[in-house]
Amino acid sequence: MHVSEIPIDKSIISIIEKQDIETLYPPQAETIPYVVNGKNVLLSIPTASGKSLVAYIAMLHSLTKNGGKALYIVPLIALAKEKYEELKQFESIGIKVGISTGDLDDSDPRLSNYDIIICTSEKADSLFRHKAAWMDEIHCVVVDEIHLIHDPTRGPTLEVLIARFQSMPQHIQIIGLSATVANATEMALWLQATLIQSDWRPVPLHEGVHYDHTIFFGNGSQKIIDKTYKDPMLEIVYDALKDKGQVLVFVNTRRSTSSVAKKISTLVKKSLTDDEKHNIETGINKIKRQNAEQTSIDTQLFECMNSGVAFHHAGLASHQRRIIEEEFKKGNIKTIIATPTLAAGVNIPAKRVIIRDLWRYDMNSGMKPIPVLEYKQQAGRAGRPRFDNYGEAITIAKDEQKKDKIFYNFLHGEVEPIYSKLGNQAALRMHLLAAIATGFVNNKQDIYQFIDNTFYAFQTESYSLHDTIDETIDFLNQNEFITIENESFIPTFFGNRTSSLYIDPLSAVEIKSALESNKKTSFSEISFLHIISSTPDVRSLYLRKNDSWVEENVEMIQDDLLKKPPLPYEEEYEWFLSDMKTAFLLCDWVNEKSEDFIISKYGVGPGDVHGIVDTANWLIHATREYARMYQSDAVLHLTKLLMRIKNGCKEELLPLIKLKGIGRIRARALHKGGFTSLNDLRDVSIKKIARVKTIGPKIAENIKNQIGENSSLIDSTLEGINEE
Repeated sequence: MHVSEIPIDKSIISIIEKQDIETLYPPQAETIPYVVNGKNVLLSIPTASGKSLVAYIAMLHSLTKNGGKALYIVPLIALAKEKYEELKQFESIGIKVGISTGDLDDSDPRLSNYDIIICTSEKADSLFRHKAAWMDEIHCVVVDEIHLIHDPTRGPTLEVLIARFQSMPQHIQIIGLSATVANATEMALWLQATLIQSDWRPVPLHEGVHYDHTIFFGNGSQKIIDKTYKDPMLEIVYDALKDKGQVLVFVNTRRSTSSVAKKISTLVKKSLTDDEKHNIETGINKIKRQNAEQTSIDTQLFECMNSGVAFHHAGLASHQRRIIEEEFKKGNIKTIIATPTLAAGVNIPAKRVIIRDLWRYDMNSGMKPIPVLEYKQQAGRAGRPRFDNYGEAITIAKDEQKKDKIFYNFLHGEVEPIYSKLGNQAALRMHLLAAIATGFVNNKQDIYQFIDNTFYAFQTESYSLHDTIDETIDFLNQNEFITIENESFIPTFFGNRTSSLYIDPLSAVEIKSALESNKKTSFSEISFLHIISSTPDVRSLYLRKNDSWVEENVEMIQDDLLKKPPLPYEEEYEWFLSDMKTAFLLCDWVNEKSEDFIISKYGVGPGDVHGIVDTANWLIHATREYARMYQSDAVLHLTKLLMRIKNGCKEELLPLIKLKGIGRIRARALHKGGFTSLNDLRDVSIKKIARVKTIGPKIAENIKNQIGENSSLIDSTLEGINEE
């Protein structure tokens, strides 16, 4: 089908054609008639086969035909930003595009001004909880990576979201997207959707196994590899670079990403042109400008990037990952060594994908093979549309027997079916409370009927959940989230607030208990950092063999804890120490320990630090809201602690940290320079402020503007500083 034949508004077609898209891929052409007729669709086709364009057409056509709004739900913030940039091009025809991935305790009223809203599943769920009125105007919902319903962490939220959209009074067109769903027919029936399923790819995929200097492909062909290198992986990377291709290498641990990147740096550097080296240096400088502090991990990363290689994992900061991805897409970085998280993220194809690790350590069962679904997601990154005639996904075998096993289990293996993860009390207590608090359900029969609409009920008999539902309702009632009157469920103020704060009700119980049982009027930061670190909403840090210091430090601060610690011989003691390790990290953060110090001491990456800090920020905000109800003496302390967590500073820097462009490093420099408050910065020359380390003329001028002292003498003063 030619793009001009799509029965949609011509202005939409015009924008699509400007992207050099003239004809639709076969799966796209098959899907379009259902999409433009408002039908639900489950589109299960390989990566880079055009799922996003179908989704965009569905939303844009719905808007031009029905008005209202369209929602695009993604699993990751990085993916939300990618879709936002792609959809922005349609603003030229009057479509307003918005994005929301942040504060979960906010209805984000500005979103009512947009036609297409892109958000994460958690944000979409929180908008329901805050009763955002504009959600009644939604006529089309796109669910990207819909197979993540099987994910134990995110799956229940996504499943409940879809069930709620299906239950809304207006008809909502649902478009589900996934590269691989084994039981797609079952999921399509649940969605009441037309299933479009295909193995067609714009760039054919050749899957193979490397053994004894030869790649054996699934189609029976073979490729002899140059024996320049003894290491099979170096051999395969070198072979790809010779053909001017880029390579993605998937490994199973973060440590492997950096060690492998370093190992192949010399090899890859030989393939760089002078222009590419210059462009990489520009990318490195971008990272440096966005870094609050430079760490040892940055040093390792920059060394690798200078050789045309980068490592990529969740421990890196989001801006580091984004810039690495950008430089890879531009062709400057030739090879990325990544953990499997990259395979589920933004679209980064490569000529060749090497899947080095097909086994991964599991705490409960030791080393076990990765799921076939995960292998297929990684392999699916091979082949760049418009650049490659084919893509290659290569695994590595040490002997003939393992080669045959890889062929059988992975290349020809069946992808695992998707199963609902809603059937546990941890998931149900979150989502049933939200359903009650928003008035979506009012009694037990309403809840049973709601559960009947879920994928869980579609896959099993819903009555099997009744006992778990009853236990969850008892939990909510006994802990005063709801009251029950004449068999009707009424949310309490505590229940409503917990739902809108978007925290696990069990976390709320623990925080409330700590506040109510302690009548202190003074607190230390560790008092509350320990409480939030012990809630189910925080994934506590693992204890390492050399972490005996955690137990030693606990002995010194026990009197500050609001929750009595277990005894050393009790089963919970190890978990308690893990919680304390996390709390100590946060304590170091708010006491201005450097990121590099924290990374080294706790064995984490910059992305982990910022992830823990973001979670703590959210939970301390929630704790302050509960303190307004149960412990008013703690409100001021929590307000200050909230600011300290956000900025990573001691209390004495809070007046200075309010200034835009002044982070904890510059605030500390100003404080050391004698400027301890905003008043200290008044009636002082720009020249004097600029001389403070890390400040300089431009920031000094910015400070003066913010405190209302924009002098007409600024230009000449700055000129004098620059001359010096």
